[in-house]
Amino acid sequence: MVVFVYGYCDQRDCFYCPLGENRKNVTDVYANERQVEKDQDLIEEAERMDALGASLTGGEPQEVMDRTTRYISLLKDEFGEDFHTHLYTGITGGRENMRRLAAAGLDEIRFHPPFEQWGDLHGTEWEDILYVAREEGITPAFEIPGIRAEPEFLEFLDEGAADFCNVNEFEMSQGNFRRMQQEGFELREGHMSAVEDTRAEILDVMGDHERVYFCTSVFKDAAQHRRRLKRMARTIRRPFDEITDDGTLVYGKTTAEPGRFEALGVPEDFYTVKSEHVEVAWWLLEEMVDEGDLEEGEIVEQYPTVEGTVVERTPVA
Repeated sequence: MVVFVYGYCDQRDCFYCPLGENRKNVTDVYANERQVEKDQDLIEEAERMDALGASLTGGEPQEVMDRTTRYISLLKDEFGEDFHTHLYTGITGGRENMRRLAAAGLDEIRFHPPFEQWGDLHGTEWEDILYVAREEGITPAFEIPGIRAEPEFLEFLDEGAADFCNVNEFEMSQGNFRRMQQEGFELREGHMSAVEDTRAEILDVMGDHERVYFCTSVFKDAAQHRRRLKRMARTIRRPFDEITDDGTLVYGKTTAEPGRFEALGVPEDFYTVKSEHVEVAWWLLEEMVDEGDLEEGEIVEQYPTVEGTVVERTPVA
């Protein structure tokens, strides 16, 4: 589960920040696509996707640490110590915050130092906090955007200061497109988000290290997001819902009278009655329309998220 904790960054203004309008400079909290208005929303979203852990991220102020500490405690209390939590943060936080996060049950912390300081992190608070986090019982690591190769991160790994370094493929989004262009970056030809190739240098310099992990934009968009949707779909699906390869749910919908299904002897597991329509197995809907048992309906494909966004409607008549 991805928990977005906070949208303000008081200390930084990164030109590559990918946040869109609904996340940037807001105090709202989101668990996946669900807005968290009360603690129970967080628990329900974790249950909805049968989550095994949570990645917490967003913003820089102390508010992030305060909220993160509370949410970690909440999740660990609800789901047990095996529920893995990690924090992705652009601030060092200091020992007291590391102590609080450790007490709450944070397993791992991934630091994102300012791009302007890359190559000069030794002897700064960014080096110190790696050792402080470990001393407090939290696994320290780096997670950085793939802007360019930086050997200093390999030095931290070899020195034992950080356990690993995740490098995310550099991307352009609706939130950063204009500023990225001003900095001279362009989209890779034929790709929706990846920047014109920064990978080659990064992989050449950093790719052979056994504790550097390169995450492509395709993997993040297709694999990670799709897996999360599939977990949700498996958890909430009804007996007649079909789960697609993309993690969406497919079913039939008709405004026919519910009594029509009972009269035809349709098993209760194959349909459910709503206030103004009936939802039914899509293949059964097609069969009933073909045989003249129903006049019309539609096949609906929707996301298994709490909003239930509809992807496609296909009329059946």
